[in-house]
Amino acid sequence: MTNNIKVAAAQLSPVFLNKEKTVEKACKAILEAGNNGANLIVFPEAFISGYPDWVWLIPNSKGADLNELYLKLVENAVSVPDNSTKKLCEAAKKAGVNVVIGMHERNTETSSASLFNSLLFIDDKGLILGKHRKLIPTGGERLIWSQGDGSTLCSYDTSAGKIAGLICWENFMPLARNAIYEFGTQILVSPTWDKSPNWIQTMKHVAREGGLFVISTCMALKIDDIPDEYEFKKLYPEGRNWINVGNSSIIAPNGKVIAGPLEAKEGILYADINLQDIIKAKRMFDVVGHYSRPDVFKFNVNQTNKK
Repeated sequence: MTNNIKVAAAQLSPVFLNKEKTVEKACKAILEAGNNGANLIVFPEAFISGYPDWVWLIPNSKGADLNELYLKLVENAVSVPDNSTKKLCEAAKKAGVNVVIGMHERNTETSSASLFNSLLFIDDKGLILGKHRKLIPTGGERLIWSQGDGSTLCSYDTSAGKIAGLICWENFMPLARNAIYEFGTQILVSPTWDKSPNWIQTMKHVAREGGLFVISTCMALKIDDIPDEYEFKKLYPEGRNWINVGNSSIIAPNGKVIAGPLEAKEGILYADINLQDIIKAKRMFDVVGHYSRPDVFKFNVNQTNKK
């Protein structure tokens, strides 16, 4: 592993509720990142195959409509491993790039009918390192996703450094962040659906608090990206163009934005980073090092699978 690496944030739109075409698009982006010298590429939350924004639009009383959408979502979700993960692994190996990608994941350990909001980690040799399942879906998301557990809360040693992930508002959870810091994480990937200025402020704080690099990747999605067959698109205000403008960014351990935010367009952000900047950032404040007080505070992560 070298200290100087290039990282990428893929602010792309999925082919909505089409797993095969979305995976194909992801593979092309992985190869593009490899050609541009990236060591790591991070995709948005629920990239395969699209964020279920209808949970904020359709009331739960509309059961028939929600059932059809959920069926489509499950049919286009990922099982780990499956043919989709095989293609992603092949692309990662060919490009020589570490990959973190958001996805709807089926609970193949039991019914294969429930979903998790997950991140899949693949190394630059094309091997699946593991996955992280979002601990707490937010608000209307609870109608879609199950709760993850501590067994998928971990970090991975890669050629691009020690990488871990928290999904969207998991980053608001102080104890989840502390776990990430205690793992010795150097790069925190934070795929999200949150595009707000407040979110970027949070990402700056997390980078500075943890003394690590943060890659916040958000999906860019327009109304026209939703096929007309999905009636819920008519529920957006007339004249609205963008459902989510993205605002993906890459942030250094001092809290400074070094790439982005990328607004209202698809694209791949790149940043050259030096992992030694992490040590420099922790000279004054190392939250799990010289600034911690284990004699005062006790911390534990239950990494037992709840199944």
